[in-house]
Amino acid sequence: MLDTILFDLDGTLIPFLQDEFIHTYFKLLVRRLTPMGYDGEKLIHALWAGVDAMIRNDGAATNRQLFWNVFTGKLGIQALALESVLDDFYAREFDAARSVLREDADRSGLIRSLREKGYGLVLATNPVFPAVAVETRMHWVGLAASDFDHVTTYENCRRSKPNPGYYQDILALIGKLPGQCLMVGNNPVDDMSAREAGLDVFLVTDYLENAKGLPVDRWPHGSFRELEKVLTELPEL
Repeated sequence: MLDTILFDLDGTLIPFLQDEFIHTYFKLLVRRLTPMGYDGEKLIHALWAGVDAMIRNDGAATNRQLFWNVFTGKLGIQALALESVLDDFYAREFDAARSVLREDADRSGLIRSLREKGYGLVLATNPVFPAVAVETRMHWVGLAASDFDHVTTYENCRRSKPNPGYYQDILALIGKLPGQCLMVGNNPVDDMSAREAGLDVFLVTDYLENAKGLPVDRWPHGSFRELEKVLTELPEL
């Protein structure tokens, strides 16, 4: 019986296009770090290398540990001092990236209604950001970490999407079976891989991330408004 909903964040709860977000995010980040002597191009290259390592993580270390190992390998061990700088950036300047939102959205009502019905809630965003960066983005749609039973971040995960093990780790942590859970996301590769772990899925198509052009009709799908209709019709537990 379904009793737990997992939500992706970027492009699902937050109405933006990923490419526009990344462009704006990197522009803000380079603006913050180049005055410290870092070359913008090398910085972005090191950042992507760290993200790639987290995506490929096989569970040997946390995503945070893996990211900083790779990042400092590219820029030098002195770059480890940037962790506190980046945390400050994500808490402050990063908020300006909300300019990429394509519409005003407040998801607090939907999340609150599911909670009141008794459903467990997980923010299953790909864990390549620290908690502070996830929290900043959540605020853009009226949400906070306290609205969820669990929020995935690079500090608390050892795998990432599209690895089905990412979802298996979440289920083990929250004590749920796959058949009790629905994963909601906008990426056919990253989010719909939850089906490989046995979860039900729903693909939100408003801001679809589908670089491979996969046919969406292989999964239950629809607009966010259609998703809301499905979720509001769920019975109380």
